[in-house]
Amino acid sequence: MLGRILASAAALLASSAQADTFYAGRTLTIVTSTGPGGTYDVTARAISRHMSRHIPGAPTIIVQNMPGGGNVLATNYMYTIAPKDGTTIATIENGIPLHQVLDGRGVRYDVGKFNWLGSTGPENQAVFAWGTAGVANLADVMQREVSLGGTGAGSSIVIYPTVMNNVLGTKFKIVMGYKSSEEVNLALQRGEVQARSDGLGSIARQHPEWIRDRSVTFLAVVGLKRDKLLPDVPTMAELAVNDEQRRVLELISSPTALGRPYLAPPDVADERVAALRLAFAATLRDRAFLEEAGKLRLDIDPLSADEVTRVVSLTINASPEVVAKARDAMGVRGDAAAAPDGKK
Repeated sequence: MLGRILASAAALLASSAQADTFYAGRTLTIVTSTGPGGTYDVTARAISRHMSRHIPGAPTIIVQNMPGGGNVLATNYMYTIAPKDGTTIATIENGIPLHQVLDGRGVRYDVGKFNWLGSTGPENQAVFAWGTAGVANLADVMQREVSLGGTGAGSSIVIYPTVMNNVLGTKFKIVMGYKSSEEVNLALQRGEVQARSDGLGSIARQHPEWIRDRSVTFLAVVGLKRDKLLPDVPTMAELAVNDEQRRVLELISSPTALGRPYLAPPDVADERVAALRLAFAATLRDRAFLEEAGKLRLDIDPLSADEVTRVVSLTINASPEVVAKARDAMGVRGDAAAAPDGKK
């Protein structure tokens, strides 16, 4: 036993020494698949200000926004182009694993091969209508068309209303093409669209009055259970009328368990992945980081690399029967969904 402990300690020391040699004097880039100003971006920038001191060699850390394609652009970049040496990590929108399984448009990645670092914590989503849209409840959206803003097919803010249309019979008219979540918010407030889907953590940080004053109409929560911020609003799965619908809606709700996940590309050396995972976990426990996160109204409830990897694995290995029905719910037919690496 003592021999194994000593061997393990020696391996950790050797790994730390190698990471220290590598990262000293270098720059680490955090790519975010969203535009400036949103919760993913604000969280990444807060992490960038604290993570360096937890990485051996204390590299400089910068944040690079790479919105586009409903978060698929950045994910493809991390899989196919980003350096595989541990100098580039990313935070991607949590609907990306589900998009690989159900839709596949634009997919040139395999989430099962990323090196997951962890997550800042799970986050439920909400589908809601603007206060002046004349929508009192979900039944109204089943009776008439309501325009809803979206970015691209890979984004959860498009996935959820699409599924609600195809499974529950809502009549959201999804207006695509906005480059970022912030652009969708602006479109909502300008009256270009009447509804949207968004993370409840993002709403609580940027527009707490929407929840406090109910100045928007919350129609459904996307999550595995009701949210403490909206205890009277049903989950999407609760709206199912039979077990088949419930299983489909639970699978489609699975990204909420990922929250805002972080990853490194495939093929990064094991010792550098280990150093990044340790540094990420330490940052989310760092007192100075947590104080800043509190001021920014960021909800931090960390998930480990193992926990994130497990959730991703459950999503991409869901039963073929449920996946097929979920694809139907997404309006995907035949072989439209891409296999890993983007191959049909």
